[in-house]
Amino acid sequence: QVQLVESGGGLVQAGDSLRLSCAASGRTFSRYSAGWFRQAPGKEREFVGAIRWDVGSTYYGDPVKGRFTISRDNAKNTVYLQINSLKPEDTAVYYCATTAQVIRLGVLSTYAYWGQGTQVTVSS
Repeated sequence: QVQLVESGGGLVQAGDSLRLSCAASGRTFSRYSAGWFRQAPGKEREFVGAIRWDVGSTYYGDPVKGRFTISRDNAKNTVYLQINSLKPEDTAVYYCATTAQVIRLGVLSTYAYWGQGTQVTVSS
């Protein structure tokens, strides 16, 4: 089992930055790829980005490329999502998830463990 707890969300203004954190406990976190997804009201959960556990490669969804950055600190069992130049359309609940896989990281069903999410609200 892996337990995930997201933090760092809040109410911000357009153009601001945020750093979300996802703290993991349980199994060896360094052997898990991590992904971030988001879900806006009335919409499906959307892939934001992911980082592979083996080579550290990162991948991003098209809507966030260039503004979002994923990183991880295995010593702290934590994955981060740096969000810059926030837009109102970034408003959503942001979830982190982990998987032992290194492929299909943009697919929800790839992930075995999910956090409860953290709300990000961007005002214009």
